[in-house]
Amino acid sequence: MGIPGRITAILDEAGMTAEVDISGVRRVVDVVCVAHADEPLSDLVGRWVLVHVGFAMSRIDEAEAHETLRLLGQIGELDGELAAMRGIEAA
Repeated sequence: MGIPGRITAILDEAGMTAEVDISGVRRVVDVVCVAHADEPLSDLVGRWVLVHVGFAMSRIDEAEAHETLRLLGQIGELDGELAAMRGIEAA
């Protein structure tokens, strides 16, 4: 399962890593799957992506990102995912 996050910064262009904000939790992710050869990595800043096990797997639009986060919250999956990212056990 992927969780939506917004790319906030490119950390290493050669290493293809970026910082992603996922509901206030910041993580380093690999962006090789969402990078396009014809555009600079800096164009990814501000874009929404689906993140799974440290990789940005696909680009999504902002409306889809918010809806997915809402649905994950409704079914009780969001808190557990965010707690795991923070390295703490969910309540």
